[in-house]
Order: sequence, then C-alpha cells, then structure tokens
Amino acid sequence: MAANLAEYLKLPHWSTDIPLDTPHTRLDALAEHGYVILRDLDPAVPEQEYLSLEYMDWKSGGDTNFAPIATADGELDCRGFWKPGDERPDKGGQWTSNAQQCPTLVREVERVGADFGRVRTIRLEPQGYEDALRSIHRDDNNRFNPDGEGWVVRQWIELTDFPDSFMILMEQGPDGLPDPSTEVHIPLHQGSRFVVDTQRLWHVVCHPGDSTRYALISSFESGPELDAWIRANLPA
Repeated sequence: MAANLAEYLKLPHWSTDIPLDTPHTRLDALAEHGYVILRDLDPAVPEQEYLSLEYMDWKSGGDTNFAPIATADGELDCRGFWKPGDERPDKGGQWTSNAQQCPTLVREVERVGADFGRVRTIRLEPQGYEDALRSIHRDDNNRFNPDGEGWVVRQWIELTDFPDSFMILMEQGPDGLPDPSTEVHIPLHQGSRFVVDTQRLWHVVCHPGDSTRYALISSFESGPELDAWIRANLPA
C-alpha cells in the first residue's frame, strides 16, 4: 500500500470535486464495499473480437487506447455523453460500427437487461504499482443524470489472462484523496467480472505483465434489472 498518495498524485486533483452524495437510486449489492465480484465468464471471448476493433488514442489510468462499442450517438467517440449542446446522462447507448465485429461482447452487454451507456474495450500497456497510482481517479459517471433515476455504475470483463494484474480500489478520505487504509485489489485473470461504483471509488489497474491487457468496460443504470442480473451471477 502507498504510505502517502500525495507523492503520486498531482494536486489539487479533479476527481475530488466529483459528487459523492446525490439523490439517485443505488444498489444494495454495492452499498457496503462499492463493488461486487461475479462468477467468471466462461468460455473466454474469442480474441479476434477485441483485437479487430478500431481503437482510439484516449488516455485514462495509464497508457491506454479505447475501442468504442456503444456511444451516445453511435459514432466512434471516447468522450462522455455530455457534448456541448447535447448534454445527456451515460445511458441509452447506441451501437457503433465496432459492434459488428464483437457479437459476443454485444451479447454480454444486452443480456444484463439494464439500460447501458458507454461500452468500450480498453487496451492497457504494462505499468507497475507506483506508476498506476499516478493515474488513480474517480469517474464522472452521473453528470446530467436526473435526480431520482438510477445511479450509473460500471461492469468489467477481463478479456486477457494476467493473473498478476489487479484493479486497485480505494474509498475517498476526508482530505478528498484516496484513503490507503481502504485499499482493495481485484485480480484480473481471464474471464474475471465485477461491477464497481467508479464514481464512489478511486480506481486504477496495476498491470505488471509483459504484454498488452484488454478488458470490456460497460456503463449500466442501477435498478431492478441490474440488481437481478448481479444476483443471478454471484459466485456459487
């Protein structure tokens, strides 16, 4: 664990100002820890589905590229859903041209049954623990999300197999920075799946592997559909 995260983060940090307490519907499954680990996906997603996608240079949590599979308007765009003059919450995603190349990934999103927003694969180059901490952040998932509607959270599906890699999660401390005493690591072996409230938790991936890692990241609206799907996919 990092003794002093201020040594790694550029301060003041933009994540600190993202709202935590808002009048949105949240899931009981995420209330205690902010994340829930699901059963592994089996069988694995065919690698041609994510290797053949069109990736864009977009940095988040390290040396990353993203392939947009669903966006606000179906165009290949990594930005959030709040374009000037067309601001909207991260819901109602439209499939892009990339979706035609990855039917298994599309099926995994649709079978959740909840409203989804951004769907994309991430391509992350190797980075050790301390380098990862320099990119730890919280997500602005609920900008323009109307009060009283479902809180937007994210699901990960790990597509490649790097058992030594892991997601770092931390709660926000009273100083507005991640609290090292709450640090949790989620292993990223192939097929690992989990749902995380990434607006609540600071997060980043430590990937000490020797080659590129791939994962699917999907935004979903909290509500009965997502709750039922999570319960149906908990480990036995």
